[in-house]
Amino acid sequence: MCTVIVRTGEPLTLLGVRDEFADRPWEGPGEHWPEYPGVVGGRDLKAGGTWLAALPSRDRVAALLNGRGLPADERTKISRGELPLRAVVAGGMPEVDLPRYDPFHLVLAGRSGARMWSWDGERLTAAGLPAGTSVIVNSGRDDDPKAVELRPLFAAAADWHDLVEAATVRHELPDGRVYASLSATLVTVGGGGLGYEFSDLSRWNAVRLPRVDRGVSRDG
Repeated sequence: MCTVIVRTGEPLTLLGVRDEFADRPWEGPGEHWPEYPGVVGGRDLKAGGTWLAALPSRDRVAALLNGRGLPADERTKISRGELPLRAVVAGGMPEVDLPRYDPFHLVLAGRSGARMWSWDGERLTAAGLPAGTSVIVNSGRDDDPKAVELRPLFAAAADWHDLVEAATVRHELPDGRVYASLSATLVTVGGGGLGYEFSDLSRWNAVRLPRVDRGVSRDG
């Protein structure tokens, strides 16, 4: 995933646009992981993880972006796609062997706001996202040209559904492969709980979520 946009407030809104090689297999949102009951997300069929995970029972969502920096040793590297699954269950940065992961940005959002952890292959940093609208891209920088371009556009709009195209990309590589935006996910967390919509960039659909007992306390 290459772009995550978060607006704090009521409701908190998170939009994730996933960029990937077009021939990499994946499937849409569902409860794909028995070891993480109640967690919903799209699944990468190559590595088995996800780029965005939601846990309706706790009104939490975690999104992953590739970062920049020192890559992990190929002999011991493991997929970053498990990080959103573990984070959304833990409610924070999971305890992991960081040197085994390539650089990443991990965003966790819920009722208490949003926070981001960034790993550059050498150092882990953490920061809460400020009030208002934040745009996170692979560089992780607020002054990244893409972030600067998108922030006022999304900050000014009440409805983000029709703005997704502005955050999409498509690149045809010299070897014939296509790297492009393949899907978008829109998650809201508010008084009515967690809402989840998914688009293959042709149309939006509401995703059926696990039933949640609203008598059970939730946290962000």
